[in-house]
Amino acid sequence: MTNKQRTDLIERHIREHKYADLRSLAAQFGGSISTVRRALDSLESRGLVRRHHGGASLIETDALSQEHDFVLRIQRQADQKFAIASLIAEQVQPGTTVILDGGTTTFAVARLLVEKRLQVITNSLPVASLFSEVGNVETIVIGGSILGRFGTLVGPLCEASFEQVHADIAILGGTGITENGVWNNNALVIATQRKMIAAAERTVFALDATKFGRKALSLTAPFGPRMTVVTDTRPAPAVVSAIVSAGAKLTLAGK
Repeated sequence: MTNKQRTDLIERHIREHKYADLRSLAAQFGGSISTVRRALDSLESRGLVRRHHGGASLIETDALSQEHDFVLRIQRQADQKFAIASLIAEQVQPGTTVILDGGTTTFAVARLLVEKRLQVITNSLPVASLFSEVGNVETIVIGGSILGRFGTLVGPLCEASFEQVHADIAILGGTGITENGVWNNNALVIATQRKMIAAAERTVFALDATKFGRKALSLTAPFGPRMTVVTDTRPAPAVVSAIVSAGAKLTLAGK
């Protein structure tokens, strides 16, 4: 078997199984661990797999998988996210109690809040890690089950925990926004966000223009008087009209 044939077989195997370890690949397709490692290095250089200690996993390129990969998502629309995050962070006053979810634009907001004296309540492991070394912020991490790709805690324990807290503001992300309101893809995330909204005096949704006109699994929240949508570009007239009619507020970053 040539190296190319072995690499092609390994690629096909990982595409089917999503993950494989070095020893299993060596046993199945022949060659040494070093030979398999070189094959995986070749596949990684082509952007097909992500290498891990002892194996590799498929880099999934479908839209839903990309939407759920925190590391990938945080790099998308970086300038727009920073503009939105800057506007939101400016409005958070010292002494405020803030709920932060696991969205990547929300994480951008968190980065800009590290110097403020705040009380932060979050279900996001990246956000909790960010604040763990910051003396000004008291961080409360809500319990629950870890939703891997999101790096967030969800589930019944998480939802029950949010029922026991109160915040001045909840800063949340979303998958889409239409004239109906804000949408998200994951049922567990949606359930948690609804508890966050109920626990806060007001809610800010941080949504860049790529979310416009997108529906997802379920409607997280319709527009309402205690809601502000912060984005970088003016949405379609139907969405603007729906926001205004519901008593919600629309704010454009940099405008």
